Amino acid sequence: MNSEQPERRELVAQYIERAHIALRAAQINLDNGFYETVVNRAYYAVFYASSALLLTQNISRSKHSGVLAAFRQHFVRTGEIESEFSDSYGELLTERNASDYDIAFTVDESMARGHLAEAQRFVERIERRLKETGDL
Repeated sequence: MNSEQPERRELVAQYIERAHIALRAAQINLDNGFYETVVNRAYYAVFYASSALLLTQNISRSKHSGVLAAFRQHFVRTGEIESEFSDSYGELLTERNASDYDIAFTVDESMARGHLAEAQRFVERIERRLKETGDL
């Protein structure tokens, strides 16, 4: 094990912790009727989990679209992660952009619940892969 690996493992763990914090924040916002914020936090849970996964390959991107593209290229196209997670990530990115930046865009409770459930499944899948490979 080289000296870089313990540091990388710690960063991976920090990203996963951030993903869990975002999921908890999404649940709190759902419980309180702040549905647009649920979408935001659900998206960030997915973003942090994806960033953790990319870090295992020494990949980082500065733009949200770059993280999604790298996730698809290095993990979905290779078959390591199922394509359904690529689809849910893409949808969450689109919905997060709309809910954050389009004042006319509204999110109802059903949509918020669905996005939170998808984000939870996504984080669980990434976490399972990280544990299987010894990166977490």
